Amino acid sequence: MLWGSRFKTKLNGSAMEFSSSLPVDINLIEEDLLVNKAHTEMLEQIGIISHDEMKSIINGLKTIHKEFEDGSWKPNAEKYEDIHSAIEGRLFELIGDTAGKLHTGKSRNDQVATDLRLWLKKAIGDIISSLNNFQNTLIDLSENNIKTIMPGYTHLQRAQPVSLTFHLLAYVEMLERDKKRFDFAFKQADVSPLGAGSIAGSTLPIDPEFTSWKLGFEKYFSNAMDAISDRDFVIDFINSCVVGQVHLSRLSEELILWSTAEWKFVKISDEYSTGSSLMPQKKNPDMAELIRGRSGKVLGNYVNIVSVLKALPLSYNRDLQEDKEPVFSSFTTYINSLNILNKIIATIEINKERFTNELKGDYFLSTDLVDWLVLQGISFRESHRIVGELVKYLESSEKDFSKLTLDEMKKINPIFNEEALEYLNLEKSLGRKQSQGSPNPEMIKDQLKKWKSKLIEVVKS
Repeated sequence: MLWGSRFKTKLNGSAMEFSSSLPVDINLIEEDLLVNKAHTEMLEQIGIISHDEMKSIINGLKTIHKEFEDGSWKPNAEKYEDIHSAIEGRLFELIGDTAGKLHTGKSRNDQVATDLRLWLKKAIGDIISSLNNFQNTLIDLSENNIKTIMPGYTHLQRAQPVSLTFHLLAYVEMLERDKKRFDFAFKQADVSPLGAGSIAGSTLPIDPEFTSWKLGFEKYFSNAMDAISDRDFVIDFINSCVVGQVHLSRLSEELILWSTAEWKFVKISDEYSTGSSLMPQKKNPDMAELIRGRSGKVLGNYVNIVSVLKALPLSYNRDLQEDKEPVFSSFTTYINSLNILNKIIATIEINKERFTNELKGDYFLSTDLVDWLVLQGISFRESHRIVGELVKYLESSEKDFSKLTLDEMKKINPIFNEEALEYLNLEKSLGRKQSQGSPNPEMIKDQLKKWKSKLIEVVKS
């Protein structure tokens, strides 16, 4: 026990079990060993320990790492509160009393905060790499579906024609914003709190700048009290996971709908589908459903950490021990969802002709006709009314645009002519788009080139 010297009796066994964080923070063992090594080198640098003592401690830490890796040493949760005390305890067994100098000038408080920041930086790097991979997969699918026409929806009602490529590129944009959020979270985590102690630093001439540099942090803390109690970087990370998971959930929902017999638009590979224990014909999009369902877990983790922090006085309180589980859970849930959805998209089959005939004559070309009337000098509001009258007439006649004659159009308004009929041509609809960010095929090709170039640059960097 790192703190037991002033106590007459040992911590009750049930209290130890209740308070131990070892099963969770054992995930930080790599980072804890790195932090201990950097701190030991700093102690030697400022003359607190000798060079031989430094070598002894560092060699002991290397042995612990090797033992943990090969399974010959496993920390005991009944004996140790956390990974920090477990490592120090094992170090005593390996090198004797010299291990007692390891903790000089630091607290478990600044140690664990440093560990977690290091772990998050590595985790964010893995996430951004997976996001880049997923963007590339979406781009690959997009390149083959520039001419795949599908309905665009508002209120889940057909609104205007788009291409599947246009639809998928919307998710590429979302993923880019996700990367920026994680990049911000990385910058927030990239501050070393090592040397802040438990609240007010140290009277020893420790060198936080040295350990910050050794551990690869961009900078180190300015205020020890804030450094110890700050978990804003945890909130930023989990928030990034929440938004990212919501984006995955939205795409999963669309894949679920598109794969139904009603849509018949996509086929999800058997590798990422399941069947029914009762109905042998069933093919269920369970992986996509699980991604959608696990959004609640990540959101719950966000509520968890914010609730922990909302009423904590400065600086450290044991409540902060509860910060790690929601971090690890959010990371695992999000990156696993991201990687499995990437595989689903990489193996999906698209029914490219699904909507080609069905959409011909569909009323969702009405906006194109409104625009044509505007180009003839009629106000938008009046144009909107005229086309609304035309749709109303067709519905009452049980017709669609494909069966509409010019004579019928002229009965609604004599301004209509042969050119207006051309605006009801589905194949030409996307090509008429002129505004930035529209599904015009030529603009879409430019967008694909931009994204491919950008993602190539990311790989090079």
